[in-house]
Amino acid sequence: MSSTTPIENAKDAIRPSNFLRQIIESDLAAGTYASRRWGGGPGDAAHHAAGEPDPAKIRTRFPPEPNGYLHVGHAKSICLNFGLARDYAGVCHMRFDDTNPEKEEKEYVDSILDAVQWLGFGWDSHFGDKNESHLYYASNYFDFMYRAAEYLIEAGHAYVDEQTPEEMRANRGDFGKPGVDSPYRSRTPAENLARFREMRDGKLADGAAVLRAKIDMASPNINMRDPAIYRIRRATHHNTGDAWCIYPMYTFAHPIEDALEQITHSICTLEFEDQRPFYDWLMDRLCEGGLLAAPAPKQYEFARLNLTYVITSKRKLAQLVNEGKVNGWDDPRMPTIVGLRRRGYTPAAIQMFAERIGVTKSDSWIDYGTLEGCLREDLEAKAHRGMAVLDPVKLVLTNWDEVMGPGHLEPCQLPALPHPPEGTESPIRHFTIGKEVWIEREDFAEVPPKGYKRLFPGNKVRLKGGYVIECTGCTKDADGNITEVLATVVPDTKSGTPGADSVK
Repeated sequence: MSSTTPIENAKDAIRPSNFLRQIIESDLAAGTYASRRWGGGPGDAAHHAAGEPDPAKIRTRFPPEPNGYLHVGHAKSICLNFGLARDYAGVCHMRFDDTNPEKEEKEYVDSILDAVQWLGFGWDSHFGDKNESHLYYASNYFDFMYRAAEYLIEAGHAYVDEQTPEEMRANRGDFGKPGVDSPYRSRTPAENLARFREMRDGKLADGAAVLRAKIDMASPNINMRDPAIYRIRRATHHNTGDAWCIYPMYTFAHPIEDALEQITHSICTLEFEDQRPFYDWLMDRLCEGGLLAAPAPKQYEFARLNLTYVITSKRKLAQLVNEGKVNGWDDPRMPTIVGLRRRGYTPAAIQMFAERIGVTKSDSWIDYGTLEGCLREDLEAKAHRGMAVLDPVKLVLTNWDEVMGPGHLEPCQLPALPHPPEGTESPIRHFTIGKEVWIEREDFAEVPPKGYKRLFPGNKVRLKGGYVIECTGCTKDADGNITEVLATVVPDTKSGTPGADSVK
């Protein structure tokens, strides 16, 4: 498993700047996170306060939900988060955001780990003589999340709401109308705490109540109108089993996960931009209460990958798999990382693609040809060339035995790489030519069209890497179909030998 600590020459690599790099460089120059401490693993404020100064200058994270296989859009995020940690002497955490027990499976966890490693990244760090793995599961933080929820209730920042989903939706308001306070909003902290513990103990039915943050029902940002932070779900979790019947909402869990892991720069796609005020609100409340260490993480958003002619919706890709439209997540027609891998894409090509398309704050569409171009560019200097005949017809060299000897096979060679990397020589591909050779049927014309430069009676051509031959005709079956092309070999014209260019 590769390390996320910087390679020796990473600082010398010329990489295009973007707004995220500028933010990180500004934070490093200002010492924004220089006072952080690291407790050797995720934990609350007290845990990290007992640790040592954090050896990682920054901490990023890649936090997929294990409810499907990763696609090319995730590859952009992987390269971004792991790449930034590499370039700025930091660490990128591999964290599974497994707070939804109804959609997550162990199969998806394994596939995600494999995809990240195949792309060339790892989640181990090596600072001095300390080697640490940074593979984490959000579900391991459920105890702290529950503790944080109880703190918010006791501090008057959260309450249990027992309205129906329809009532909550109607009272939430819209962009032109403020929301209406829930009739349960005025409960005392003691009443809310007792009711929340009844939710935890399974005394309420699924959907009977939710825990909501108490913020501002008149906020112009609808996400700040007392968002739900805990719900009741009786479902078996892949990691915690049946230990819980209440689960945190993503918008509540995600900031806490970042803070427990001492993430400095939490990088999300643009759809989470409207959730950032709640992210900051929650961090402020929990830091005020001393539960989390300051300075808290900050969230930054970038535009997700939109690739022409490609579906990058995990839900729609899952539909293709579940309905049998494709042969699994690794079908080569799928834009999943495993599908691209089976199609012949390389990790270097995908990393090059992620670097080339850049990072912006505005949505745009990337032409699919850009991805294909990166693959061609990567393979150009490493994929050994060969030849294949798709629609074969036999070419018989009628004077071969006379010129070369009966049964003789002439060894020939060609560069395996037409354009090897600068400063290197191409490896050699070896093959033989004999009396009978297979050629493409379209490479012969009995009556050639104007401008035709391949085989036709009376014309001379060179067999690539071999001899010049002169076409003398062909043989046909009873239906008039060509079965053999006939030619004679011109002696002393083998490629790479003296006199090879004597015949045009």
